[in-house]
Amino acid sequence: MAASEFLPQPARYAVFVDAGYLYAASGALLLEASSRREYRVFAEKLIKALTAHADERINGELLRLYWFDAAPRKQPTVEQRVIANLPLVKLRLGNLNAQGQQKGVDAQLRADLESLARHRAITDAVLLAGDEDMLPAVEAAQSYGVRVHLWGVEPTHGSNQAEWLVWESDTVEVLPADFVRPYFARAGLLPGGEAATPAVAASTSRPAVPSPSQVFAGKVAPPPPVRPPLPSTAAAAVGSAGKAIEAKSLESRGADLRTGEAKATESKLGPDRGAMLEVGEHVAQKWVFERGRDNIRDLLPGPILPPVIDKELLIDAEKILGRSLRPYQEARTWLRDGFWERVYREFGIGVGTSDS
Repeated sequence: MAASEFLPQPARYAVFVDAGYLYAASGALLLEASSRREYRVFAEKLIKALTAHADERINGELLRLYWFDAAPRKQPTVEQRVIANLPLVKLRLGNLNAQGQQKGVDAQLRADLESLARHRAITDAVLLAGDEDMLPAVEAAQSYGVRVHLWGVEPTHGSNQAEWLVWESDTVEVLPADFVRPYFARAGLLPGGEAATPAVAASTSRPAVPSPSQVFAGKVAPPPPVRPPLPSTAAAAVGSAGKAIEAKSLESRGADLRTGEAKATESKLGPDRGAMLEVGEHVAQKWVFERGRDNIRDLLPGPILPPVIDKELLIDAEKILGRSLRPYQEARTWLRDGFWERVYREFGIGVGTSDS
């Protein structure tokens, strides 16, 4: 055995975050909320704050942060897609069932913690969780020589972490309300209480409407809905039939769009505006069908997309067209306009096309 193997090894740690616990505890503490629908989380900034705090507490190298959460059918939400693309962050998803229960999340956390400890990939583990189901993983990691540092969120009263989990951990820290407060806000609000969703007025006539890019530039306010209300029974029937029609027509529409775009872009001036608007609407329709309305609703109020989602929009459009859109910035703007037109219609906000 080499002499170097007897020398102390530098600390190397990983952070394990049970997002369900973190969100529930913080929502209850800051907003007296019991459901995620009642608040929004600025997850990217929150993760940066957590890793910075860990760096202050542990004198060593961060291996990565593991983010454990759930989603229906394991289809990641907008927020989860952003998280998955962060450096040194590993997203782990369990399933969220119809009753709002997470399935498989705890098992993934335990498996990752035990695996890293068994292979001596870490010397320390920061565990942000509260469930007693974590106890076997803590004990297993400690048996391999890993120090476990348990973090919790300040409880509204009493404790929000299992007593045995607290006892077994090597160190325990409670994150105060002031630590998590900057990253949580009531649904529809930005930090500071500013409204985050556009106002929608009642109207049954179609006014002159701006493009999403004009709305974002602050030139005009989002316009009112453009569709008259349907009787409840008729609306339900139309909605059900519409989804079926949209599902069946996605592939055929994609083929039509490719043909139309090819004819319209033979010149060297780049893609045609009308074709790009249609491609944008096609991608939005496809996402509504595949990812669900709740997922797409997370993109509102728009019309700016998170970089990760904007990249996915571009990639999907390029697949439909069979060509690159990277050199054509104006075409990408039209693509986004078409995308938002479809999204706004889905949620009853009327938006027109770009002026150019």
